[in-house]
Amino acid sequence: MSKTMKAIEISTPGGPEVLVPCERPMPTAGQGEVVIRVAWAGVNRPDALQRAGNYAPPPTASDLPGLEASGEVAEVGPGVTDWKVGDKVCALLPGGGYAEYVTTPAAHCLPIPEGMDLREAACLPETFFTVWTNVFMRGGLKAGERFLVHGGSSGIGTTAIQLARHFGARVFATAGSDEKCKTCTDLGAEQAINYKTQDFVEVMKDAGGADLILDMVGGDYLPRNVNALANDGRLVQIAFLNGPKVELNFAQVMVRRLTITGSTLRPQSDLAKARIAEELRTHVWPLLDAGRVAPVMDSEFPFEDAAGAHERIESPGHVGKIVLKVGA
Repeated sequence: MSKTMKAIEISTPGGPEVLVPCERPMPTAGQGEVVIRVAWAGVNRPDALQRAGNYAPPPTASDLPGLEASGEVAEVGPGVTDWKVGDKVCALLPGGGYAEYVTTPAAHCLPIPEGMDLREAACLPETFFTVWTNVFMRGGLKAGERFLVHGGSSGIGTTAIQLARHFGARVFATAGSDEKCKTCTDLGAEQAINYKTQDFVEVMKDAGGADLILDMVGGDYLPRNVNALANDGRLVQIAFLNGPKVELNFAQVMVRRLTITGSTLRPQSDLAKARIAEELRTHVWPLLDAGRVAPVMDSEFPFEDAAGAHERIESPGHVGKIVLKVGA
């Protein structure tokens, strides 16, 4: 008889209440994979989109939500040489993080930064993979450039502000309250723009235009982002909280030599994610080890209250990362 584990599954597409405890078979490690005994699982907006039925997992991934976790390696599969049973890791997951055990490619695991506990480490993979690939690898942010991140007080935003500032960019951020704006400036933003009372387009034009914008809002922000860019500026789109469709005048893109690009992390190949992990280990993990960059924590919830965690991440009040306490 196969062993079972506790997990949180999506009983049917819907609101937070559809997240229910269940028992599932224990996963096993395949070629190049590890099984992690989960201590903490990060909670992210893509989890909420999946729960609502708007973000299907890849065909080979677990149907359980959860795209990042921290814990201890419980099993290593054939071909794995970088990790051994008992190693403490945080990892980007294809899915399945809301469970006592989860399988992921060994190359998507990273060590726990020095001085950081497993709770904080569970907040790193999804946001740091996303920010590094979109802001630095795809967006090409360089020292001295003007960088605007929307949703500056979110997990993505707080990470992007810190990394962009560390690598020498001039950082601007939008947020929905004066308190959230203060969080952004405390983290290193040169200016935080309360989008309820200020027009980010005018602010950025006054500053000379944004060389790079990281946006997860979409909708009517798309033409406004184009207007806020400097000549030769780049817009990187990573989500569409206000919808993916809008009318846009592409003449500006041509005349001003603008670049519009974007990506999502989950559908990328295992090899692509492994390359991101290697860049993070080289360029970012030393900053985490030294305490020069750190995740901003919002709240933690017991494993059984995943619904509460989802209510929190979908509320306007949260700042930074939310985690589930899964194991000891």
